[in-house]
Amino acid sequence: MSTRDDPIRLGQFLKLVGLAETGGQARALLDDDAVTVNGEPETRRGRQLQVGDVVEVDLPGGPLQAVVELDDED
Repeated sequence: MSTRDDPIRLGQFLKLVGLAETGGQARALLDDDAVTVNGEPETRRGRQLQVGDVVEVDLPGGPLQAVVELDDED
């Protein structure tokens, strides 16, 4: 999934790529220890992500991953 070339916060990224519908849902996923960044557990919604970071969310239907990429629209 794409994002801009500026750093993006984890909570924003989860919503941008559709892994969370709302900020509240993103917070709940983080509170439930369901989120990892580059294979490490993460609980901070404000964590700054960089291009190449791999975010994985352990959902009831199975884990989903998204990679932070540069936006091609410029």
